Amino acid sequence: MPVTRIPVDVVMERIPLVNRWASERWQPATVVAVGVPSVDADIVAGRPQLLSQSDEGTQWCFPRCAIELHPTEAEGYYLNISAPQPRVFVMWRFDDKATPPARPVVVTLSYNEAARMMDGGEQVDGVAMPPALEAMLAPYVDVHYKPEPRKKNRRNDPLDHDAHRRGRSEPSNGSSRS
Repeated sequence: MPVTRIPVDVVMERIPLVNRWASERWQPATVVAVGVPSVDADIVAGRPQLLSQSDEGTQWCFPRCAIELHPTEAEGYYLNISAPQPRVFVMWRFDDKATPPARPVVVTLSYNEAARMMDGGEQVDGVAMPPALEAMLAPYVDVHYKPEPRKKNRRNDPLDHDAHRRGRSEPSNGSSRS
């Protein structure tokens, strides 16, 4: 199955804290599209680059990360793009031995995929989706998202006298509900 990839830069930021338990907090600050979507293209990530460093914090750019669009995730993309504030989800991990220690691992536009990663115990944060990424995602969703047809729900009617003919049995004689 063909995979569409979008090259993006992820900016991670370190925010100093005045706290007895932690001295800093890491989080994704922004995600910027740096290319156009392409099918089955290899995107080679670059080395992290220090963007800024001050008393207010530090920002690192992780160039050329890949967002992969899979047709099977079309519902998650639709849920995201139709939300009042679409998000880009960054799954990242902390590695004390690396510089910088917070590193993005997966970048996704799917609500469902982000939820599965969070259910698996991963650190996932969302940032506002830039209009350029939204413009790239919309045509993909138009092509691949097919809503499931609504099913008519049949209710159980306790007063229906024909229930036993359709396979539903009535309570046996003398039994009562508690």
